[in-house]
Amino acid sequence: MLAQPLLLTSPDSTATVYQHGAHVATFQPRGQRPVLFMSAKSSYEAGKPIRGGVPVIFPWFGPNPAEATAPAHGLVRLVDWELESVDESRLVFGTTAAGCRLTYRVSIGMTLALELEVRNVGTAPTQFEEALHTYFAVSDCRQCTVTGLEQTPYESKVGETDGSEPIRFTRETDRLYLNTQSTCVLHDPGWQRRIMVEKSGSDCTVVWNPWIAKAKAMPDFGDEEWPAMVCIETVNARANAVNLAPGKSHTMRQVVRVNVL
Repeated sequence: MLAQPLLLTSPDSTATVYQHGAHVATFQPRGQRPVLFMSAKSSYEAGKPIRGGVPVIFPWFGPNPAEATAPAHGLVRLVDWELESVDESRLVFGTTAAGCRLTYRVSIGMTLALELEVRNVGTAPTQFEEALHTYFAVSDCRQCTVTGLEQTPYESKVGETDGSEPIRFTRETDRLYLNTQSTCVLHDPGWQRRIMVEKSGSDCTVVWNPWIAKAKAMPDFGDEEWPAMVCIETVNARANAVNLAPGKSHTMRQVVRVNVL
């Protein structure tokens, strides 16, 4: 089993973060519902990913295109990160992977602010994909909508074609929106709140819900948990992968705000 998570506290919120994967598991504004979804079936074991919260994805997104047996979504969510700095409401983690030094800053207050800095410490240019694969807790995904990506081109793994309207969840949804820096808003009428996902240094957004069959196929995800979550992910992938010269760095940021109606 993994070591217990670290606790962050501020006058406005609390959060827990595992050193394994530098994984933010919970974020909860005081007096409000939890913002992040965590699966009751998640495995908390060394060498395995945590299901829910905010997994950090690097240096590839999804399956490795060159090695079918490589772990999905890269390497860094499967290892313990170094804890570089500790504060009541802020943590800084570091790790090295694929010739790059990663620094990950997690801070809380009125918002959950996440910042992933990647520095090429090698002698040759490198290309990588990255994501903050955020799982949001919702009252019922079938009643929720996501705005901010209307008219944005996307790739779908499940054959969807219409992207002109706000996103509604009526089936499995797995969309990679390209060339977008837009803020997304998750509207949850059941819990009477809006969750705003602001970002910078990211040119892709993924929106995902596994629906019925995919949920049953995942051993670390409850069969009936799919209505309780929606993923809105801050990403650089595919045509928007990052190219980084030696000695250069790239920073991707995500800020989560909650507005109770």
